[in-house]
Amino acid sequence: MHASDVLDCIGPVTWRAANGKCWAALLVLFALLRSLPAAAQSSEAYDLSGLDFFRPPPNLFQFQHEYRTAPGSTRDVTTQTLNLRYDHTFYLTPTWTVVTRTDLPFLARNTINSSNPNGNYLHGIGDADIQAAVIHDLDKRWAVGFGARLIAPTGDDPLGSGKWRTMPIVGFRVALPEISKSSYFEPIFRYDLSVAGDPARRNISNLQFGPALNIGLPDRWFVTFYPSQDIRINFGDPVTGQTGRLFLPLDVRAGKKLSDNVAASLEIGVPIIKDYPVYNFKSQFRLNITW
Repeated sequence: MHASDVLDCIGPVTWRAANGKCWAALLVLFALLRSLPAAAQSSEAYDLSGLDFFRPPPNLFQFQHEYRTAPGSTRDVTTQTLNLRYDHTFYLTPTWTVVTRTDLPFLARNTINSSNPNGNYLHGIGDADIQAAVIHDLDKRWAVGFGARLIAPTGDDPLGSGKWRTMPIVGFRVALPEISKSSYFEPIFRYDLSVAGDPARRNISNLQFGPALNIGLPDRWFVTFYPSQDIRINFGDPVTGQTGRLFLPLDVRAGKKLSDNVAASLEIGVPIIKDYPVYNFKSQFRLNITW
């Protein structure tokens, strides 16, 4: 699957039905991933769906497609993102773990600005990032962790922020076996802060929070409330349509483990309070492969 095929898949219409090449490429990818061997580690120790920050599998590849609308200067702006993610875990001791992550996003966005007065969809690479996190298991129920992400301004205007950014991360996990074996509560805090880059672009400084509550259901299904750190308090420069600092959405993900090493999920987010308007609507499909 070439880069041009990837960009074709995120054109102006989500999953272009007429683009047979796109569907064929995705079906081939899915077939190959289903053929990967099951993870060698015990499912007692690791969340093989690849969704649990504090119970990471040894390796994860994630195919993620997001559709998002947000206020623009004259109309809503639609952004479609195809993100390719790879995580790798280093098990230092039975209770200490280091997890690395890399993201490569491909974007399609129809922003109206001086270089795109007609609001056509622009395609390209967004801001790529790398991340490392340290996780410590206190016991079978409790775990704590912290880390940091570095985001590089690899995306051209308007696909990127134009800023170098750091993102400290901290959180904890508590298992909820009283509900089910795979249930847990996992609040995570992040702080997105621009530290360098184009001085003409908006400075970024906002607190991000996600109090994830995952409920394991029968037949390998699961539902997660607030799986992403979408609750935001903005301390940086205002965005279009901002009237306050808080963004509070209703954010829910439902998914299923298709096999021991493949899981699929769909997340939907809609605002409850959008004084700081992060989005009007968000949908996100994830296909996780662990090994």
